[in-house]
Amino acid sequence: MDGVITKTALTHAAAWKKMFDEYLQKREREHGEKFVEFTHEGDYLPYVDGKPRYKGVASFLESRGIEIPFGTPGDASGAETVCGLGNRKNEAFNEVLKKEGAEVYPSTLALIKSLKEAGIRLGVASSSKNCKPVLERVELLEVFDARVDGVVSAEMNLQGKPEPDIFTTACDMVKTAYHKAIVVEDAVSGVQAGVKGNFGLVIGIARENNAKELQAAGADIVVRDLEEIGGIDGINQVFIDNQEC
Repeated sequence: MDGVITKTALTHAAAWKKMFDEYLQKREREHGEKFVEFTHEGDYLPYVDGKPRYKGVASFLESRGIEIPFGTPGDASGAETVCGLGNRKNEAFNEVLKKEGAEVYPSTLALIKSLKEAGIRLGVASSSKNCKPVLERVELLEVFDARVDGVVSAEMNLQGKPEPDIFTTACDMVKTAYHKAIVVEDAVSGVQAGVKGNFGLVIGIARENNAKELQAAGADIVVRDLEEIGGIDGINQVFIDNQEC
């Protein structure tokens, strides 16, 4: 969803930076650790982008050699645990969502409508536990035949990206074979999940000037925006060409 359907990926990135910078500054004051800011290219994209919230926290902290208790999902946002930090980030994201709302990428919206009209089954798969409220805000929740997000993943004990669980589960819900399905992702971890799931086509969207990284992760095709593909006809042709390779 984030970065493919809605323009909320940058909102998430800003919320992560706010939370981690504040935490790292706190550690400098309390433990004498030199503050090194959380950056988009160096930290967000390789360690957090596309991953479930607590997995993203743990991945980044590990990269900095910081060890704290994992805690539980019910931890208060002030708790110095992996879950506490994740919950603090979520509060920051929801504050921005409440104030500014969410926007949809026009080309993605046009494609979704065309696919729906053509009777193509659609599923949304996201690591975010905010998937449902975001889609409700942009009036797209009812468009999808399946939704597998952070809430559903927790209920079903699914593994997060780069494992393919959320995509394979969405396919199972709409009764579609994986090799006949297409995954569209903007995160490296998401592309890796699509490849691991042996999907028929994995499209990478390089919103972050990360085309090389998406290609290296295994994307069959990388574009800057879905309008480059050319609607349903274009996707059909790309899918056919990929099967013939």
